[in-house]
This record gives sequence, C-alpha cells and structure tokens, in this order.
Amino acid sequence: MKPAAIVILNQASLPVARKIATTLPGAQIYGLAKRTESIDITFEDFGETVRSLYTENRPIIGLCAAGILIRTLATSLSNKQQEPPVLAVAEDGSAVVPLLGGLSGVNVLARSIAQDLNVPAAVTTSGDLRFGTALLAPPEGYQLRNPEDAKGFIADLLAGAAVKRIGEADWLRDSQLPWADSATHEIVVVTPDIPIDPNPRRLIYETTATPGQLTGQLTGQLTVVGLGPGPAKWLAPETRQALAAATDWVGYSTYLRFAAPYRTSQTLHESDNREELDRARHALDLAAEGRSVVVISGGDPGIFAMASAVLEALELGGNPAWDSIDLEILPGISAVQAAAARLGAPIGHDFCVISLSNILKPWEIIADRLVAAAQADFVIALYNPASHTRREQLIEAQRLLLQYRSPETLVALARDIGRPKETIEITSLYALDPAKVDMRTLVLVGSSQTRQFSQGDRPWLYTPRSYVKM
Repeated sequence: MKPAAIVILNQASLPVARKIATTLPGAQIYGLAKRTESIDITFEDFGETVRSLYTENRPIIGLCAAGILIRTLATSLSNKQQEPPVLAVAEDGSAVVPLLGGLSGVNVLARSIAQDLNVPAAVTTSGDLRFGTALLAPPEGYQLRNPEDAKGFIADLLAGAAVKRIGEADWLRDSQLPWADSATHEIVVVTPDIPIDPNPRRLIYETTATPGQLTGQLTGQLTVVGLGPGPAKWLAPETRQALAAATDWVGYSTYLRFAAPYRTSQTLHESDNREELDRARHALDLAAEGRSVVVISGGDPGIFAMASAVLEALELGGNPAWDSIDLEILPGISAVQAAAARLGAPIGHDFCVISLSNILKPWEIIADRLVAAAQADFVIALYNPASHTRREQLIEAQRLLLQYRSPETLVALARDIGRPKETIEITSLYALDPAKVDMRTLVLVGSSQTRQFSQGDRPWLYTPRSYVKM
C-alpha cells in the first residue's frame, strides 16, 4: 500500500491528523493553503487534489464530511477493483468511516485508525461483519480469480446460503462462514497452474506457486506485542495499532481476554500457557499464509514472554515459508517497571529480574542465580514467585537471600498493578510472608542501599543513583 494522504481543510483538524500520521509510515498531511499552516503539503483546490491522489492510488483520509469526499470523487468511480482506500474522519476524531476501497483494505485501515483514536470504526460491510473475513480482499498469498462473481456470491451467503470449502487455507477455516459439505456454493483454493471453470456459485482463490510469497512480496506479518501490566493508558500506541490491523490474534487465553476491548473482527487462536513453542509455530504458519498475525503477551514480550519462543521456533525451522515473514517485536511496559513507578524508584541503580518458575529451567539454576544476585547486592525483581501448586520456591528463595542480605532489607509486594484490585505492601526480607504472594504478585527485594521515607501519608521507596558502601 502506498503512503497515505491525510487531507484537512482547517487548522482545527491538525492535531487529529498528526495523531493519525504518527501511526502510518510515510503518511503526509495535505492542508488547504489559506486555512492551515505548518503542513507537509499545501493545496489550493480540494477537488483537484483529492482526485489526483485517487488517480495515484494513494489511500485518502479526509478529515471532513463523508459527503464532500463522495461528491468530489463521484466522477472518478469506475473500477471497484482498482480503488484505493478512502475514509472520512471527523475533525475531532470522534468518527472513522470507510467509504471506498473494500478490495484494498479500507476496513483494516479504518479499524487501525479508529483504535488509535479510541473510537469504533463505522464498518458497514455486511460480509466483513457477519463472516469475520473479507472475501473480496483476501490476505496476501491469495488472490480472487473471479471477482466479477463475488458480489452475487456474497449476497447469496448473506441471504442464508451455505458454502462448501474445497482446498485449505487457515484464513477461511478460522472465519465464521456458514460451512456445509452439502452446500451448492463453493469456495475453492487452488494453485495458479490448476484450471477451474468460473461459476456464479463458486469463488476461486489461487495461492502463490512459491510458498510464502505473492508477486515477490512478503506474504504476511508477525508482530509480537505485550499488553503491559494492566490499564489501557499503559498500552503502547504502536501495539494498539498492531492489534487493530491484525487479522489473527494468537496467545494464552488470559491475555486474549485482557485484549478483548481492542478486538473487532480478529480471529482468536487460544492455547495453554505452557505451550509456548507450539503457539509460536502456529503463529508463524498463519503469517506464512498471508495473515497479519499478532502474538499477545502480558507486560513486555521480551521479558519472560513470547518473543523468545517465536525466535526459538524460527531458528529451529520447520517451514521454509517462514523465511519470508515480516517479523517485528514491539516493546511494552513490564511488571517491574510499573511496580517500580508505583513505589518510587527502587530500580534506580543496578537491578536484575529472576523468574522463580522451575517449569522451563531447573531449580538449581534459579538458586545459583539468586545467590549470585544477593552477593552482588542487586535489587532483585522476582517474577512468577508462587502459584497454587508451586509454593516452595519463594520460601526457599527467602531462605537463600537471608544468608547474604540483612533481615531488614526492604521488600515490596506489588499485586495487580494498574488494575482495579491493585495492592502494594512494603515489608522486610525477614517479615516477608510467602502466603500473601501469588502469580499476580511481583516481589521486589531491595539492595543494601534501598531507602524508604514518607511524603505526608505517601511512602516512597528508592535506590539512590550514588552508591555509598555501608
């Protein structure tokens, strides 16, 4: 897709235009010369500019009334197959309306912009809404061979007709289409070398001859994201955009549930929390088929989360088509960052993070690292400290740390940070009660330099930047 053109008619629209532009690589803001300033490109004639952008196949985002765009482009509308995305956005960002470009991803773009503006996208495409997929705009790696039959075919499905699938494609299998083996309507998936007769009751999708590629382009994208510790305000804008633009979400069921407020029509792929490599392989396979896939973790995806599992699966291999995937890992706010901010600045000096879970590594390694961190006087953040079935590790960790740290060492228990039931307790290493700790708790063990004081009724915890040996 070419870089988007964001067209505004007055200065009041500029803040929203800039917000949209930050999420669309290469986007340019076009402004009416006599009413705007500090704009990328100015113009004198609105109609001439918009029609020129349309002819250039540039996505057009007009911060104006939908009617203005429709009347301006009316004489240019001749070939639906070649329309670029055209959207109308309210100048205050309160509405996002896709107008043209159903075959070129306008609904995906609308959902992405709407998610960034924190408003719903006014998608009215019946097939998209009901079936959870756009039959007119298949993902990269597939192309519709007979688009002239699609309108009537989709109308039949909306009227109640069922459909039979011949050939395999995850994006079809995971949709909400009314599948039935006895149906008279067919969706057929074939390679380009296989001839098949068109039919008004048949949609034909051809795949690429080379797995994972279509006309030399990458078939799909895999983005690994973290939701942060809790509230929406801590979700990175780049992550919000990736969630909105995706066709598929892959993740542990708990994290998919946390992400639910950002979901529109994305297909969900849930798995158990212990199936990380299988989950990563499934995500890679989906992306290799041309999907835009997001793998969802909590916190930061690179800290005890799915980024390493995806990279491990990719290195081990298993599918040559994975080599063409556009892989991106986005940063998120980790639990230790959120807890530290609530407490003050306990990780203001050297610190480390250690997971107490012995599911993926033996306890002996964990114990060795605890001892080394205690001896080195690091502030220590303990992830995965305890669960319903795993209580002994925290008790043993406390015992080991007390061999090298003062019993009065400050310890913070930060639970559900950023969520409605957030709690914080500051105690000492000796007084730490493991019974108060579960998997939603981050245990932060201070160094010999970590301090506590009160500002009125507010306690603060911090570790000074200057280090004085006590």
